Amino acid sequence: MAFSALNIVRSFSSSSVMNLALKNVTVIGSGLMGSGIAQVAAQTGHNVTLVDVSDPILKKASSRIEKSLERVAKKKFHDNEPESEKFMKETLQRLKTTTNTADSVKEADIVIEAIVENMKVKHDLFKTLDKAAPKSTLFASNTSSLSITEIASVTDRKDRFGGLHFFNPVPVMKLLEVIRTQETSDDTYNKMMTFGKELGKTTITCKDTPGFVVNRLLVPYMGEAVRLLERGDATARDIDTAMKLGAGYPMGPFELLDYVGLDTTLFILEGWHEKYPDNPLFQPSDMLKKLVSEGKLGMKTGEGFYKHQK
Repeated sequence: MAFSALNIVRSFSSSSVMNLALKNVTVIGSGLMGSGIAQVAAQTGHNVTLVDVSDPILKKASSRIEKSLERVAKKKFHDNEPESEKFMKETLQRLKTTTNTADSVKEADIVIEAIVENMKVKHDLFKTLDKAAPKSTLFASNTSSLSITEIASVTDRKDRFGGLHFFNPVPVMKLLEVIRTQETSDDTYNKMMTFGKELGKTTITCKDTPGFVVNRLLVPYMGEAVRLLERGDATARDIDTAMKLGAGYPMGPFELLDYVGLDTTLFILEGWHEKYPDNPLFQPSDMLKKLVSEGKLGMKTGEGFYKHQK
C-alpha cells in the first residue's frame, strides 16, 4: 500500500509551498488520527502545531510521528541517507507541540479537531477555539460519526466550518472525505478541497449525513454480519472468507470489527440508533453489546470475535 502523501512531498517548489491554501495548521488531539494528520501536513510543507492536554502525551505522539517518518523516508529515499535525513529534519522543523489550546490557534489558517467522539467535549473545545482564533480561521472536525452541523452549532463561524474525515493510518490511506454542511460557504469548501489535495489525498464530497460515505455503508455492513453470526447462519471465519474471496474485500467484516474496535462500532451504532430509531440498519446487536460489556474489544484487548496476540 503506497504512502499517499509521498508523491507530492518533494515536488513542492519554494513558491508552491508559499502559496498553500491553508499554510498554518493546528491539530487538536495527538492520538493516532491527530498525530497522523499532523505528520502528513508537515510532510507537505505546512506549519503544524499539535495540541494535547499534557507534555507526556505529546512526547509519545512526537515519538510516534518520528518513527512513522523514518518508515516514510526509508521507503521514499531507499539508501540515500542525506536525502532521507534532510526530509526528516525539514518535516520535524515544521512541527511543534503545545498544551496551550488558545495560543495554538492565534495564527492558524485552519484548526482540525481530532479528539474523543463526545459531543459535549467537542462543544466545549470549539467554544474556546471560537473565542481564541482569528475570524478568518477555518474550523474542521475529523469526526467519523457525529453531525458536523451539530458540532459547529456552538460557534459563530458556521460558514467557516466543515468536516475533514481522514482514515487510519493517515499517512497511508489515500481518501479524505470533505463534509459540507448547509451553512459551509463556497470559499471554505473550496479551500478545504484544495487543502486535502495539497496533503496528497484523493478528496470526495459528502453532505452532513450519518457516517458520511464510507462509514454509512461500512458500519451497517458490519452490523449485518454480526446479525448473520448471531442467527447461526454461518461462522465468523466463513463470513470473512466469503467477503474476501467472493467480494474481493481485503478484510472480512469480523476481522475489520476487531481492527476498528468493537466498542467504537457499538458507540457509532448506538448514537445513530438514538437519533434514527426507526432505521433497522442502526440497531446494535445483543452479541456486539455482550462482547463489549465483557471487555472483548478486538485487537486492542487481545480478543474480540477472534483472539489476538497483544
